[in-house]
Amino acid sequence: MALKWLHYAKYANITTLKKGLQMKNKKFLDFNVQYDTFLEDLEDLIQKNKDKIHSLLAIQNKTFDNFVKPLSLIDEELNQFITPLTHLNSVKNSSQTQEIYTKMIPVISTYSTQISQNKNIYNVFKAISKHKNLSDEQQRVIELNILDFKLSGAHLNEKTKMKLQQINIKLDELSNQFSQNLLNATNEYNYIITDEKDVNNLPKSDKNQISFKQNGITKYKLTLQAPIYTAYMTYGTNRAIREALYKAYTTRAPQNAELIDEILRLRFEMANLLGFKNYVEYSMASKMAPSSKKVLNFLQKLTDASANQAKKEIRELQSIADIKLQSHDIAFYSEILKQQKHKINQEDYRPYFEQTKVVDGLFQFLQQLFGLTCKSIKLELWDKKVKVYDVYIKDELKARLYLDLESRKNKRDGAWMHNWQTHGILEDKTTQLASALIVCNFPSSDEENPSLLRHDDVVTLFHEMGHAIHHILSDVQQIGVSGVNGVQWDAVEYPSQFLENFAYEPEVLRLFARHYQTDEILPEALIKQLIHAKNFQSALSMLRQLEFSMFDLQIHSKLYQGQQIQIILDRIREQTALIKPPAYNKFQNGFSHIFAGGYAAGYYSYKWAEVLSADTFFQVIDEGIFNSKTAKKYLDIILKKGGSYNMYELFEQLMKREPMIDSLLRLNGIN
Repeated sequence: MALKWLHYAKYANITTLKKGLQMKNKKFLDFNVQYDTFLEDLEDLIQKNKDKIHSLLAIQNKTFDNFVKPLSLIDEELNQFITPLTHLNSVKNSSQTQEIYTKMIPVISTYSTQISQNKNIYNVFKAISKHKNLSDEQQRVIELNILDFKLSGAHLNEKTKMKLQQINIKLDELSNQFSQNLLNATNEYNYIITDEKDVNNLPKSDKNQISFKQNGITKYKLTLQAPIYTAYMTYGTNRAIREALYKAYTTRAPQNAELIDEILRLRFEMANLLGFKNYVEYSMASKMAPSSKKVLNFLQKLTDASANQAKKEIRELQSIADIKLQSHDIAFYSEILKQQKHKINQEDYRPYFEQTKVVDGLFQFLQQLFGLTCKSIKLELWDKKVKVYDVYIKDELKARLYLDLESRKNKRDGAWMHNWQTHGILEDKTTQLASALIVCNFPSSDEENPSLLRHDDVVTLFHEMGHAIHHILSDVQQIGVSGVNGVQWDAVEYPSQFLENFAYEPEVLRLFARHYQTDEILPEALIKQLIHAKNFQSALSMLRQLEFSMFDLQIHSKLYQGQQIQIILDRIREQTALIKPPAYNKFQNGFSHIFAGGYAAGYYSYKWAEVLSADTFFQVIDEGIFNSKTAKKYLDIILKKGGSYNMYELFEQLMKREPMIDSLLRLNGIN
């Protein structure tokens, strides 16, 4: 029973009690971390789990109900215990969370590896797999666990198991260190501007956010946090400052280069010990895609389909610039070109995308599409701006949702969904409800300035909500395959990408795109401009994502070290980077998706899943969004069934055919 938090960092009501978790007569657990006793409580809980497993193994006639189910609940309980700390280490990082988290990693990793390598448990699963009258959910739980045991080396000798255990502990420590180095580098950098002409072109809301007074003089502080960095790279007129920011951003955490070497070496060694040629083969064993060869062919096909259009896009961009474009110029001139071609200015939209109105409108959309209702509740949590909602379908309480949407210091960059409790039936036959957290880094609000979003931020929120409802709307009884649990990694982006596509639809935009001061609905002309500009430079964007995917697969296909990694990236960029990045660009040192997350040898999953999402989306659009039969079936077949079936089977059940790559090209406006 591998602990999922160690492998699914993209997703990762807890009461920390001396003797474990208790939730009798409670729908949801409380968010509360007792820092002083956390490690002691963790050791107590692990020992309790070991005693429980020992007693389960002593059962004479083992069945799914008396062995597999209680074992899966042990896993759930431990995940619930550690989730608040892992979450706080990302959203309210401090020396205290770092210290406890760092000490926790080897404890959890050792325990997880020992359980997943336990040959006695493995043999019980194999025996129970032969039992008759198992439900589809039960069979799926057993099937996935047997695969987990094999991928953990349960069938190997003790010496090899011990080596794998040491590798797992070290990899978890290295991933944490990689992430922390990146966060520290982001927090430490700032660039002070004293000449106002260098910020005059910035949107008012961004300019207000970076201004401060020192000795009576107004100055401006740029940082590498996403909203500020993106704003200056897009609107900042001082080219030298843009280059300085770009260089700082792409050279963050240089010490991560050594960590990458060690991570790749350990992954390669682990794959070999488990009988795989390389880490790619190991990764593909649990994916939906049939083979790495199929994936590489898929990526190459997309590259070939995008290349000519991307070259045209870059020529068009160069034609409006009075300089030879460099990497730090692309966002700035792209914004100018976008305004020229589509008469679109992102700042015209931001007053219509006030954060609270967008969230309320998103909930209204989900209510009309799926019958889902979100009711606000008040809880004291890690930050006063965190909002909490209880989620209902009709009048039935279904789940709890936490939204932490604004950027702040000591919060990890990016956006993600972190699953918490999982829907399922407990041993006492009561139902555990689901909970999830959505984290973003939108512009911060204060008493004078609301959080006004770019449309890209709106798309991001829809994306993460797609992940969240995939987890919390599950009707699956077995926790091990409920919600996002058990979903193949290259299918997990399907629900998020499906939902994000609706952020461009006029019917949906009219639900929430209202001016924060006048309540005026976003004018029709601006909606049309937004849609026309949707696929602006889409081929360049496609090549960028394909670059990440191919780099990820290639560096995991053999044991590469040191300069070899840069050589591989440069070789791939000959196909994908139409403006060559400067030699100092060390993108890989910040590629946390594969070095500190769950996407190692799996970053291709974004494009693989996008085929499914595009296919489904166009079916709903063609039927009419709010009258779509496919949308209702999507709720029942995709969302409610979680990971209880192979996603490929669920897709075919929904669409009555295989997925078509042409839908992905159509979605991106690529011929």
